[in-house]
Amino acid sequence: MNAEAEAGFDSSVLIKQLQLPDNFKAVVSNVYLPLCRIIMEKKQAQPLLVSINGAQGTGKSTMTRFLKLVIKATASCQVAELSLDDFYLTRKERLALAGKVHPLLETRGVPGTHDVGLMEFVLERLMRQQPCSSPRFDKAVDDRVDKGEWQVHTKPVDIILFEGWCNNSPAQSAEELKVAINELEEKEDAQGVWRHYVNEQLIDYQQRIYTQADMCIMLQAADFSCVYQWRNLQERKLQANTLAGNKQGIMGERALKRFIQHFERISRHSIKYLPALADVVLPVAVDHSISGLKIKPEKHLPL
Repeated sequence: MNAEAEAGFDSSVLIKQLQLPDNFKAVVSNVYLPLCRIIMEKKQAQPLLVSINGAQGTGKSTMTRFLKLVIKATASCQVAELSLDDFYLTRKERLALAGKVHPLLETRGVPGTHDVGLMEFVLERLMRQQPCSSPRFDKAVDDRVDKGEWQVHTKPVDIILFEGWCNNSPAQSAEELKVAINELEEKEDAQGVWRHYVNEQLIDYQQRIYTQADMCIMLQAADFSCVYQWRNLQERKLQANTLAGNKQGIMGERALKRFIQHFERISRHSIKYLPALADVVLPVAVDHSISGLKIKPEKHLPL
């Protein structure tokens, strides 16, 4: 009997829905199942908040969906699945922010372009096991969807899986912010106003949101150079699954390369420094394979 059968669930349907290869079952059995056991070992009386970090394209959303499926099937727990991306400010709000602080803040993604107050409210309600709705963001149109389409949480939750590309990412020092690291920063943020603001917002996120997490899981990209390739794959999937008349937010190759540069500074810093801080690290190779789990020795939990 295989690991999935022993656990009492079948991942085949979700693998097909997410357009993953058939051999992805090995990742589910060898990585996701042990990770679920680690999470369940941490389960407590109040809801457990699990923060999941990973650069764009590392597989955060895929892993989160599988963890939710496995935990619900094997432990009969109520699981809330949240994404940092769904808390982006509306396009109108970002345009106002760009006019007030810096033009680069029109582009969604970096700290400062999310509604942190809404994030706090949703997490507080879920932690108190009270009903609430959480926002949804449509990347194809680059804007938040109407409230009638938000995710509704009616039942008290036991576990909150919260994934985001900069979750728990360490901020940088003023010295580290001095030198531009790519063409975007050199040409469009020569004075460093944007990157200093983003760094300040990241500190704010850490204080208001990430310190609440009971554990941090990191999907560690082999290198930042992988991110464009992975993000391009995501964009092509988004394009294939979006109606023809609703694709204005989908990026071409040139736009995507510029977009990725917005995330480069924090992603590179996280890849280098967050593994020492995270509770569990999953190294992600260039081919998207995950070699196993690295668990903090002082927080080791039996598999």
